[in-house]
Amino acid sequence: MTPTTTLSLEPTVEGGSEAQQSPSKDIDPFLVTLEPEDNPQCMSTFRRWLAVLVISSASLCATCASSVAAFTEAGSSQTFHVSHEVTILGISLYVSGLGAGPLLVGPLSEMYGRNIIYRISYILFFILTFPVAFAPNIGVFLVFRLLTGLCGAAFLSVAGGSVSDMFPNTTVAKFINQVSSFIKPWWMSSFALCSDQNASWRWTYWFMLCWIFVENVLLFLSVPETYVPIILKEKAARLRKVTGNVSYYAPSDNVQDGLVKSMMISCYRPFRMFCKVPSRRRKLIKVTELLIFDRMALLLDTWYGIKSDRCVACIKILLSRNALLLGILYLAFQAFPIIFEDIHHFNDQMTGLTFIGIGVGMLAGISTQPFWNKLFARESLKHDGNPPPEVRLIMGQVGAVLVPVGLFWLAFTTYPQVHWIAPIIASVPFGAGIYFVFTSTFTYLVTAYRPIAASAMAANSALRSTFAAVFPLFASAMYDRLGTVGATALLAGLTTIMAPLPFIFYRIGARLRSKSKFAVS
Repeated sequence: MTPTTTLSLEPTVEGGSEAQQSPSKDIDPFLVTLEPEDNPQCMSTFRRWLAVLVISSASLCATCASSVAAFTEAGSSQTFHVSHEVTILGISLYVSGLGAGPLLVGPLSEMYGRNIIYRISYILFFILTFPVAFAPNIGVFLVFRLLTGLCGAAFLSVAGGSVSDMFPNTTVAKFINQVSSFIKPWWMSSFALCSDQNASWRWTYWFMLCWIFVENVLLFLSVPETYVPIILKEKAARLRKVTGNVSYYAPSDNVQDGLVKSMMISCYRPFRMFCKVPSRRRKLIKVTELLIFDRMALLLDTWYGIKSDRCVACIKILLSRNALLLGILYLAFQAFPIIFEDIHHFNDQMTGLTFIGIGVGMLAGISTQPFWNKLFARESLKHDGNPPPEVRLIMGQVGAVLVPVGLFWLAFTTYPQVHWIAPIIASVPFGAGIYFVFTSTFTYLVTAYRPIAASAMAANSALRSTFAAVFPLFASAMYDRLGTVGATALLAGLTTIMAPLPFIFYRIGARLRSKSKFAVS
């Protein structure tokens, strides 16, 4: 065997760099390298697409499970004899699990591969959904909602890495919508409300059990291992077994970090991004101190200290905006029933259909993807195949305008005398804007801040899930206090404050990256 192939992983997932090799005059004949037959990007197009579609549908299932609890609240409240506020925890705890899970399964996937994480997490997802569907009391229901959220989180942290494994970086943007989680919950909301009106609330979770079982079968049959360090590790093990020569090894075999340390680092890095900590406190054993010194006002970090890296400040602001938008999206699951049931006297089934407006907006946003692909291709030609990452923010500029427009439109069409179709139409630009903002931010973070992309995405997931978990808890009180017009207009005002961000970073992003030790120059 002549290991002449040089392995170069896209560093969109931290840990992948461990398998990178640089040309050397003295090539180790026992070092296992990546060859075309091993490369996941060299698999047939059909097999790669099949794997992406299965992973995407599994991700769809995991994220839809977050929103269904919003529309089983009335039934579960009656069954368990608890208040409506307690049943809202069904959403909050599940989303909290989605936020915390990536910090744990990220290092596991880098140590054991993508496939085993998918399979084990989904088997546990299936098993732990049974206590939710057949819960005898509210305590069992809430505890297992949290646990199922932790299991479903694997697809929020690992699925994007699988797509990057199978497709070159120039085409990742074309498939990123297949694995984005923010677009999924709206249509399941319609199903849940329709089913709960005509059957027991438990039927929603029984349906989820059937769906999860089908996804388990597809994952075992259709999704191969795609993480290159693990592929090389398995190849080295096969060579040692076949040849009897124990000298064969993979690049990752030289990595000494243990699982516990990797998981601690995974949890440490995202929170470190939110605070400025002196170098003497940056040791791993000081993780607790970092959490204590965490700055809650993330936007203030843009002026915190001359030594603070402006790249990290930029990420904080982008993540804050994304978290706010996802929190508003999940708040809509509580707000829409208030708007359409209390004001327009809709029943549950009719209220479920009102979410179609958000879905239509998101689908309209997705339908424009060919235009954005052509735009990015033209920019790539202008810059000799290496366009600045800020090009990705052009899509976000459109979304930054559409989101507040949609919310203000929604706010001032919630009066009883205004026809009910008006707020539904207003939710269309809101849905499209969310798609544009999230897609542009995700691709910008990965391309501009590639060395810390995994930490940025993990922080993104944790912060977004925190907002998504908290916002539904105060939705009813806010709408009771401010009314549908005032509460929705308040949310619109917050998104208006955030609207200039993609325009600002489009202008100054290159200058910030040039002074950053993290960003790609």
